[in-house]
Amino acid sequence: MGITRLVAERSTCIRRKVGAVAVLNKRILATGYNGAPSGMADCFTKGCLRAELGIKSGERHEICRGLHAEQNVIIQAAIHGIALWGAELYCTNQPCAICSKMIINCGISLVHYAEPYPDPFAEAMLREAGIPCRPMS
Repeated sequence: MGITRLVAERSTCIRRKVGAVAVLNKRILATGYNGAPSGMADCFTKGCLRAELGIKSGERHEICRGLHAEQNVIIQAAIHGIALWGAELYCTNQPCAICSKMIINCGISLVHYAEPYPDPFAEAMLREAGIPCRPMS
């Protein structure tokens, strides 16, 4: 989890720094942090659209310049031809519903998180898919 927190420090989000690390057999496969797509202006430059519109945490994920850390882990693995099937995912925050759907489809087998996130639907989706989502410090 310490590496996950270190990865989160690269975040370009001004509201919350989130990191994620995919691991298989004690080897890091890919890392990700939340922030704007490559080559795009980030929230430090453009400002936070969610803050400007008064959007609460856990709502309207599509209204954001950034990708989530979990999404970036999956994207980085895909870019480098790394399968995540059977991997464990370590996250600074519990995944949202959008990320949970992606986690299910790429075959991640277990999610560890440090801080909860207010998304009961995400929890239900992972539970239905048989993917444990465990808090850890």
